[in-house]
Amino acid sequence: MNDKYYRLAPGALIVLLTLFANASAQPARRSSGSSESTANTLLNVMRHEDERRWDDQLNGLLADNNPKVRTRAALAAGRIGDERAVPMLAEMLLTDKDVDVRQMAAFALGEIESPGGAFALVTVLNDPTKAGRARAIEALGKVTAALESKTAAGKAAAKNPEDKRLDICKAAIVNALGFENGRGPQRDRLTVLLGLTAVLRTKPEGVGPLVAKFLDDPDPSIVATALNTMARLRLKDANERVRELLANGDPIVRANAARVIGAADHKEAFEKVLELALHDTDLRVRASAIRTLASLKDVRAAEPLIKRGTSLPSLERQSPASRNELLEIATTLGRLLPNSSNDAAIAWIRKMHDSTNGEAVEVEIAFARMTPGLFQNDSYKSQVASRNATWRQVSRRAQGLAAIRDVITGAATDSAGDHALKDAQKELAEMLQRPTTPTLAIPDVLQAYSSYKNPTAGEFARKYLLANDVVVRANAAEVIGSQPPSEKSTRALIEALPRAMRDKDLNDAALAILDALGKQKTATANDAIKTGLNSSDPLVRRRAVALLKANGAGDFSDRIGTVQTRNTTLDYRRAMARAGKHVTATIVTSSGSFTIEFLPDDAPLTVDNFVQLARKGYFNGQTIPRVVPNFVVQAGDPRGDQNGGPGYQIRCEINEAPFERAAVGMALSGKDTGGSQWFVTHSPQPHLDGGYTVFGRVIRGMDVIDNIVRGDVIRRVIVNER
Repeated sequence: MNDKYYRLAPGALIVLLTLFANASAQPARRSSGSSESTANTLLNVMRHEDERRWDDQLNGLLADNNPKVRTRAALAAGRIGDERAVPMLAEMLLTDKDVDVRQMAAFALGEIESPGGAFALVTVLNDPTKAGRARAIEALGKVTAALESKTAAGKAAAKNPEDKRLDICKAAIVNALGFENGRGPQRDRLTVLLGLTAVLRTKPEGVGPLVAKFLDDPDPSIVATALNTMARLRLKDANERVRELLANGDPIVRANAARVIGAADHKEAFEKVLELALHDTDLRVRASAIRTLASLKDVRAAEPLIKRGTSLPSLERQSPASRNELLEIATTLGRLLPNSSNDAAIAWIRKMHDSTNGEAVEVEIAFARMTPGLFQNDSYKSQVASRNATWRQVSRRAQGLAAIRDVITGAATDSAGDHALKDAQKELAEMLQRPTTPTLAIPDVLQAYSSYKNPTAGEFARKYLLANDVVVRANAAEVIGSQPPSEKSTRALIEALPRAMRDKDLNDAALAILDALGKQKTATANDAIKTGLNSSDPLVRRRAVALLKANGAGDFSDRIGTVQTRNTTLDYRRAMARAGKHVTATIVTSSGSFTIEFLPDDAPLTVDNFVQLARKGYFNGQTIPRVVPNFVVQAGDPRGDQNGGPGYQIRCEINEAPFERAAVGMALSGKDTGGSQWFVTHSPQPHLDGGYTVFGRVIRGMDVIDNIVRGDVIRRVIVNER
């Protein structure tokens, strides 16, 4: 371990004060009065939060005499994200007498991600007697990660002055985690868990040995979290200890240990990983082990995986217990056997292709990688070109054709490989020109064609900027943004922007067009971006402000304004009335039923949004579009391609609830972009904490969640409010 992460130099505190001091005097306390008055105050806080409105009124509530009000106002300040709240929150963290208030002040500083809050956070972490250390280490991880991202984006060749504050922040995180490790059984569990994730976010140099020390902790949750950090940072420390943990009694520890083996490319553990992939009793462990075999690239795994795949129940019998595992095996075989002459593997993947009707992306990509020639010339090609082809069949074939580029590299002109690459592009171009190509497939076809860097991709993209479907136009703009800037592209984007700004249901096209205009780097493009400042959509305004600032076209932050929310006082009161109550929803699917218990205290408006949609029958009949074993099941998309929503966005209600197994969260494509898509976690996902809204827990039926497969149907949702 590098010593600079364990001790601060004698003058470091002075440096900290110079770098971070940004606190103001705390105003005099004032009381919110009676219980009814407090309820009205909390409703007012909810309204401010929902409108993303920071003002003197909310600032004053941070000094309220009632700690419940102060805590709630601090949370609102964090969710709103206005840097003007930082000085008061920092003061609260350092001086408030209520422990809950101090913890929430720290949490809020992390959500705002402003460097101005770092001094207070570092101060708390450097003093073991201070309250709020767990949330302070979490918050400093977020602040430091955001600061490092900004620093890297604008870094010059010379030493950047921000590097000094980054070193201090990282040192505080690592020192605090090292202190907890030294306390042994007396260590604070939450500080360790949040500290390990803070390390994941900030990536301090030489931190591997410290993280590895937690592999011997008696708490399996801490061991699993340490392994998660090691896997995501690709740390190679303690490989032998990690290999031992493949035999641990906790399935999450085994699964995460397998992930570390793959990330560290620890080939000596191949046999043990293969054993888990073939025989572990937990699908989450088998899925992680199968993926690790792909990372290790040892072809000895191919034959036993094929045998395993052959032994599982056939997809034709729709066995939920095997479908997800079979798709993982297909993906790994595609990685292990590119351009293969393995007859057994080819026969197996063709059988999988037939069983899934060409609608499984994992199978089609594996098919294309393993045997590009057979994939391209299969008679199935004509079926996909017919009017009767489903959008998934067309989309998956396009993604398979894109995969051919990855396995055929350096092909000589006029060689078989060169012809294969040209044929793939030709077929994709035909898909884009074919009027019968399903609308939902066009985004994947367009992205696949663009991946070949063919100059005509821009022409197709400009054509699809005129499409009726919002998602198609959004993908067309993304493709244009990936092309070299040109006057023709700028003109097409400018012409498409007004229509996108009028889209009522989805803002994907408007945001993507603005992003593409930002990459044109011209005054004309910047002028077009400025029209986004007049949008009624706060996300569009926010994006326009960010792009203009990044392009040096001016700081228009005052134009972001507040959100014109759909919610009324009645909605707020209905959401607040669920506090402390037992509210559930039973989801009846084609694979069985499971029950969610909501968290109305932590995410009242998110819960209310789900309840209102469910009572309208919104989710009934929807297919489940996404299942990633040992990660999530995702639902709530009326389109079925993970791009749909209810026609509006709701604000995030980030809270302190962790993403443990069975957590229910809102799916996002960026801050405040939630609507109707939600997910359930198969296993703990600490990297999602503080970034997505947790609004419920599955309390019954996790065995159903574990067996759900992509394409299962939600038949109905039954809400029960007691």
